[in-house]
Amino acid sequence: MHAVRDLRVLLRLRDFRSLLAVRLQSQAADGVFQVALATYVVFSPEKQASPAAIASAMAILLLPYSLLGPFTGVLLDRWRRRQVLLYGNLLRAVLAGATAALIVAHVPDWLFYASALSVTAVNRFVLAGISASLPRVVDGEQQLVMANSVSPTAGTLAATAGGGLAFAVRLAGSHVDAFVVLLASALYLCSALTALRMAPTLLGPDPARLQPHVWAALLSTVRGLVEGLRHLKERRTPARALTAMTLIRFCYGALTVTVLMLCRYSWANTESDGLALLGITVVVSGVGFFAAALVTPWAVEKLSPFGWIACCAAMGAVLVPTLGLFFAPEPMLTAALMLGLSTQGTKISTDTVVQSTVDDAFRGRIFAIYDVLFNVVFVGAAAVAALMLPPDGRSVVLLIVVTVLYAIVATALARPWRRWGKSPLE
Repeated sequence: MHAVRDLRVLLRLRDFRSLLAVRLQSQAADGVFQVALATYVVFSPEKQASPAAIASAMAILLLPYSLLGPFTGVLLDRWRRRQVLLYGNLLRAVLAGATAALIVAHVPDWLFYASALSVTAVNRFVLAGISASLPRVVDGEQQLVMANSVSPTAGTLAATAGGGLAFAVRLAGSHVDAFVVLLASALYLCSALTALRMAPTLLGPDPARLQPHVWAALLSTVRGLVEGLRHLKERRTPARALTAMTLIRFCYGALTVTVLMLCRYSWANTESDGLALLGITVVVSGVGFFAAALVTPWAVEKLSPFGWIACCAAMGAVLVPTLGLFFAPEPMLTAALMLGLSTQGTKISTDTVVQSTVDDAFRGRIFAIYDVLFNVVFVGAAAVAALMLPPDGRSVVLLIVVTVLYAIVATALARPWRRWGKSPLE
């Protein structure tokens, strides 16, 4: 009841509602654009998608988040954040419109990818700007905690809804890729216009605060990441958790590319049927992610974080060969559900380990490194899959490699889990 009351108080704040509306429209546009990009690369009738093309699309979607992430704060502390939201979304609206024009013009792939990359790169500044602005639109720590709970969750739901809308439009007819991208452009424009409801100085930063020179700040960021790596080297417990998470994330990335190729070439006779199967797979995997949020707290309490990570890895080692080697939709959907649960369960447990065992002074830098690892390894997995997968996505060798990696993680963590019992965070 207290949470409901606090949420009602929060939603009465005009500036918070405006900032939340900017996030919802912006992330809905992200969902539309990302699905539009993926379906254009994989399911357009005029394109013969390859694992390499899928790996390129994943790099465009994920690498800007990772490579720009640690440095965005340096600029956000110098620019008016409301202007970042306004001009960032305006820029993305223009760039998304240009990407739609390139689709219609059937330009070379590298030019299309460059345009799409520019859209996703700007996104990092917008989302970071929204997060940095939250303390300026709420009153007190209690409201800030609630705002930090509501805003990202609502944004994720908006992105999911946007992706679902893009899937629906794409299934409604062929040759509509450019229209779907234009829909994302329109949503970016709406987000920019919504930002105008806030005063230019509302979201900060305070111009009276002296900031170091931009190059000095950038060098300081690099030094901070290096110091974070040194701190991580001295702390075996968080390093072990991050290593396990990296390997499991690699496995999930390789399996994602496999399923994309199976949906495109092996499980359906038409592009529309393949796209529908992909949509079902994404939903099933999402259910697994949601289930992990419910199960993991109980499992960590019973088994410890490392014990639960070991179980998640063991689940993958068992499910991938027993269900994946059929290369059939029904077993793969079951695997998608359980691997969604195990992958997200691993991430939640890793978050807990890092938060509990890293010094507070280094926590931000460690999580910046974590963010880079999380996305770069997923792109790396797509690149490895591109080298190993045949056009139809049926690679026994790749599934064996993934199974072995899962088994290595489960075996490596089982022994320290038994030694530490239920307290592996000491």
